Amino acid sequence: MHIDRPIDFSPTLIHWRLAMSLDPLQRITIEEGKCGGRPCSRGYRIRVTDILELLGARAPFDEILVEYTFLEREDILAALQYSARQADHRFF
Repeated sequence: MHIDRPIDFSPTLIHWRLAMSLDPLQRITIEEGKCGGRPCSRGYRIRVTDILELLGARAPFDEILVEYTFLEREDILAALQYSARQADHRFF
């Protein structure tokens, strides 16, 4: 089926498509000797669980990003996606 629509090349849409094409889980790193080998954000010494605990305490994204200036919004989203994938398995 062919749909005759002009292609949208707006910078915002191109940025969104590029961001979606990259695997956000590549932002999660696990290194021996760093944070006890627990998953961290981009090699920094902030664990995925630290980010999740901040979110669980209802800290807004913007507040987290101000407090941890090395983090990016995509790091928080990657932590959420990582935890969702870890929780998605059967126990029985």
